[in-house]
Amino acid sequence: MSYLLATWDLYRSALSATMRSFRLGWIVALALVLFLGIMMIATTLAAPLGIAGGFILGAVNALVIGATLFLFELAVKSTRPISLRDIQESFGKYFWDVIGVGFVLWIPLMLLDQGMAANPQGAFLATAVFFLLFVLLNPAPEVIYQLRHDSPLEVMKASYEFVLENWIEWFLPLVVVIGPLGLTFFFTLSARLGRGAGLDFTQLLVLPFTALTAWLAQLGVPEELSTLLVLICTPPLTVLMFLFRGHLFQALQGSSRRQRLYKTLHRQ
Repeated sequence: MSYLLATWDLYRSALSATMRSFRLGWIVALALVLFLGIMMIATTLAAPLGIAGGFILGAVNALVIGATLFLFELAVKSTRPISLRDIQESFGKYFWDVIGVGFVLWIPLMLLDQGMAANPQGAFLATAVFFLLFVLLNPAPEVIYQLRHDSPLEVMKASYEFVLENWIEWFLPLVVVIGPLGLTFFFTLSARLGRGAGLDFTQLLVLPFTALTAWLAQLGVPEELSTLLVLICTPPLTVLMFLFRGHLFQALQGSSRRQRLYKTLHRQ
């Protein structure tokens, strides 16, 4: 019971901090729309260029993901409203961090795709690998902008160690949100998210977009209204989700399970 109370206090504190940060950083939702537009233009321009286009698209992705992480950092840590100037200055931030992690993952994932193509069980095995990446590298965005390691391998190591230490508290909110949608939904979603370790911009929006779409369908909302609500709500939901992750990561990184339990018992 004390552990449950300690966990509840953890989430309540993170949620309260999230709402404070969102009041100061709601403009980040507009920045996400801008960044999505940039990615769509870059995708259109890069499509005819083959391999060169892929590298260009990767660079643009790193640019907007780095800018997004910088804005999340400001929203989590700052006590002042985020401005248009902050959005302008975000370009170029964490660019090489994102490029580094993406490059480390690129070669093994490319080999995996090639190897699984000839395997009758390839689709299942690939999904399992992407699920593992989704789990072990899930906090990579927070590791990049809160811990600031010098190499992509250190980012991946820190993410892995964080998950081992805090997997229950870290993933429980995700299970509560998407658990009722079924295990198939979760594996499908993890396969989409796993490739970029949360550092692919379009995948950044996949979880809130897909989960909101599924929940509205479950609730019987008409398709036209559902589509409109999803388009309007996905950017602010994405910001809320990552602000909550940022504050939760900060709290978990700054304390152990035993310390949180002791604090709860002492307060009682």
